[in-house]
Amino acid sequence: MRSLNAHPAVPWVTTVARLVVAGVLIAAGWLKIGTPALSVQAVKAYELLPEGVATAVGYGLPILEIVVGVLLVVGLLTRAAGGVSALLMLAFVVGIGSAWARGLRIDCGCFGGGGALAAGQSPNYFWEILRDAGLFLLGAWITLYGPGRLSLDSALGLVPGRAPLAGDEHGDDEPEGGEPEAA
Repeated sequence: MRSLNAHPAVPWVTTVARLVVAGVLIAAGWLKIGTPALSVQAVKAYELLPEGVATAVGYGLPILEIVVGVLLVVGLLTRAAGGVSALLMLAFVVGIGSAWARGLRIDCGCFGGGGALAAGQSPNYFWEILRDAGLFLLGAWITLYGPGRLSLDSALGLVPGRAPLAGDEHGDDEPEGGEPEAA
């Protein structure tokens, strides 16, 4: 019986997961980076962090989202980028859940905006938590199963058990991730 890591679909599933998470992170970061004051305001709206920390997070988060997203698109430092994306999504789930539990009526600020809801608008905490939980699972998958296909990690030989730019699909007789295939 073959391990899940040896299944031929795993590298492609991982590639799709990389691109989905990357697309969300790049879009979120891009929409916030042009209005850093609104990003800071959105972080402060959660009322979780001290003023100075919330300000630093508000300014730094869009940059971090874009950098991690680009690393995932190109497949460089993929496991680390997947881990950071999973931690970000977990933090977002905790933050949104906390706002919901404390009865705050705010916009998540995930894709821009300053955390304030428009008049008559209700928060969508359930769907935001569900979205971010799904993205957390994709980030965890990326962290566990490595870069997948079409990645700089593979091309540069940064994946254990794979030769750089080898002639065959895996680079050697071992499956993605460097673990020998079970008989």
